[in-house]
Amino acid sequence: MTHLNSSRSRSRHTERDRGSITGFVLVITMAVICCAGLVIDGGRIVGAKVSASDHAENAARVGAQQVVSLRTGQWALDAARAKRNAEAYLVAHGVDGSVAVSANRVTVTVQSTVSTTLLRLVGVATKSVRATRFAQPVTH
Repeated sequence: MTHLNSSRSRSRHTERDRGSITGFVLVITMAVICCAGLVIDGGRIVGAKVSASDHAENAARVGAQQVVSLRTGQWALDAARAKRNAEAYLVAHGVDGSVAVSANRVTVTVQSTVSTTLLRLVGVATKSVRATRFAQPVTH
């Protein structure tokens, strides 16, 4: 009889514990997916930010090279040509951005949108990235 009672006792504990590991596995799995999403999609977002920064800096540099009156010693930035050449750089590289020229400074802002893969599962489908850089001619 003792054997019969102990098997009933074990049966009650087993029924009470059934399914408890499922919740734990579910939580751990979601945490791993979120971490993987941060690593994979985060890396893509950082890469897009670096690329946007590079394009903004290069476009600003192209614009800042549009200097006139060098031989007279009274050089000046040709604002119209600087804006046109910086915008042409952005178009040639397929980048969305804006160019502003003031006095002797060319400022370029580049923006892009990165689509996510794993972070989409937690509601983050895209992330916008923006970078602003400027360049100006050096006088010496």
